[in-house]
Amino acid sequence: MKVIVLGAGVVGTTTAYYLARDGHEVEVIDRQDKAAMETSFSNAGMVSPGHAYTWASPRAPKILLQSLWRDDTALRLRLRADPAMWAWALRFLKECPASRAAINTTNKVRLCIYSQALFDEINRNESLAYDRHVGGALYLYRDHDHFERGVAATSVLTRAGVKLEPVSPERISAIEPALAGEASRLAGAIWCPTDESGDCHKFSNALADLLARERNVRFHWGTEIERLEAEGGRITRVVTRTGDFKADSYVLALGSYAPLLAKAVGVRLPIYPVKGYALTIPVGTRNGAPKVCGVDETYLIAWSRLGDRLRVTAKADFAGYDRSHAPADFAHMLKTIRALFPDGAEYEHATQWAGLRPMTPRGSPILGRSPISNLYLNTGHGHIGWTMSLGSARIVADIMAGRTPAIATVGLLLADA
Repeated sequence: MKVIVLGAGVVGTTTAYYLARDGHEVEVIDRQDKAAMETSFSNAGMVSPGHAYTWASPRAPKILLQSLWRDDTALRLRLRADPAMWAWALRFLKECPASRAAINTTNKVRLCIYSQALFDEINRNESLAYDRHVGGALYLYRDHDHFERGVAATSVLTRAGVKLEPVSPERISAIEPALAGEASRLAGAIWCPTDESGDCHKFSNALADLLARERNVRFHWGTEIERLEAEGGRITRVVTRTGDFKADSYVLALGSYAPLLAKAVGVRLPIYPVKGYALTIPVGTRNGAPKVCGVDETYLIAWSRLGDRLRVTAKADFAGYDRSHAPADFAHMLKTIRALFPDGAEYEHATQWAGLRPMTPRGSPILGRSPISNLYLNTGHGHIGWTMSLGSARIVADIMAGRTPAIATVGLLLADA
């Protein structure tokens, strides 16, 4: 078939890879001048089945309530007249009971494990430079009660096959010497030896270059999509500011913007944009930079070493499609990462960034065929879309080819959204 992929973030680019590998004629449309310039540009960098918990959990309502007067919470809710946000929030709250959180996390981790195996496969088959580091991840806890709850919660991941191990402060220092000065003030950590890290932006662009050079995939950069047009239950064309595009099938991989485009052709997607914040900091001549990626579980502040840079991310800000940011938004995360790694980077040269994560209430993406026969969906990946990208793309390519996906898709398809 001729297939048009809408969006060239990591999800759209990996989808194009598997479609081209199947022999389809593939074109990709994106409004930016290169791949992964929006949500995929500055994420945490972690490929982390060891942290595949869904955000909708019994703790989430309390955190959202506290965020109305505190600035150090992992989730931040802004009171605003946005019917879409409140409708999404009601669906999110329905997923917060422990029984629902366990089901949703199980679905999510299955996809994460499958996707990580495909990272190994693509690195064996292709030459892609993206600062990949396969060295595990540390999930840090500051108080004993929280640590005990964290250890108890790991069972939902370990039952799915993730290797997780509680470790003492002394073991934390052995795994990551850069934490030696702070380890004595920690209650413990959960160690996932199989998690890894890498630069999502570099990966996506290396893959896009390979596809254009070797797989005859055509990328239309600087091309803003205005709308989809449908007739007789099928998409008939993509209207852009530079002309119309037609194909046999279409894949919607536009992240937070997917529901806006889909709504015009009668497809409603339970996705809401949640703003995340990131710092990219040069390591420079500092000798205390971490090698192992991880997360401070108290504040959900994540870090990854990406070559000569340290990436730090935090917060989930329910602020609609607003991508603005101010220095104050980064103050707490900068203070926290400095305390963890005092000699870890040249913090005075940090670059600030904010982008939108496409969240579903359940935390899992929406994959596969839509109610429109030739429109397929690969969107709604939330905060670990980098981890789930290759698995999601392979599943969508399998469905389009009439193959049975390698893993069960319960909880991932539109019909179950």
